[in-house]
Amino acid sequence: MFEQVKLAYAFDALEPHIDALTMETHYMKHHAAYTKNLNDTAEKAHIVGQSIEDVLSQWKKHSLAETKTTIRNNGGGFYNHNLYFAHLSPNAGGEPTGVLAEQIKQTFSTFGAFKTQISKAAIGQFGSGWAWLTANREGSLQIMTSPNQDNPLLETEGIWQPILGIDVWEHAYYLKYKNLRADYIQAFFEVVNWAKVAQNYEQRRK
Repeated sequence: MFEQVKLAYAFDALEPHIDALTMETHYMKHHAAYTKNLNDTAEKAHIVGQSIEDVLSQWKKHSLAETKTTIRNNGGGFYNHNLYFAHLSPNAGGEPTGVLAEQIKQTFSTFGAFKTQISKAAIGQFGSGWAWLTANREGSLQIMTSPNQDNPLLETEGIWQPILGIDVWEHAYYLKYKNLRADYIQAFFEVVNWAKVAQNYEQRRK
């Protein structure tokens, strides 16, 4: 049984950066639907008991054509949103510290340069999709983008795994920011819990 991540904050806790109605609709409607659809097909797709990371990493090898699209779309939507909601937090923002901060500096020269690059990738993602900070087993970092509910796990068969995701589907920001995606992305960085992103990074390197 795949379960939505439990929110550690109220829907209005990320105000004024992300509004309560967007958070409630995003979590209770969109994310809940992806989770339900994934669970509804899990037994038929023979993925019961598997981790979502393994399911997505092996998606290209999935032999059942009738469930392959459901796994891609709803499995991706489930995983992507679990990651997204888990690394948002009130009274957050700022910059990472420790090993992750050092790797960001090594890869992108400065945190500011990283933020500029991933923001540009998120703004430039055509239509619905995501921008990611991803890591491999060796701890290298890379910025990637994906359309729809795809993600680097299924695109690279598990070589690259997201540790930070920026949702640029319109449902993530349109109620408050309308067509001003760049303003939403700027606000997003005010509620990123970098301690959680660093934890994702450490888990990936194990």
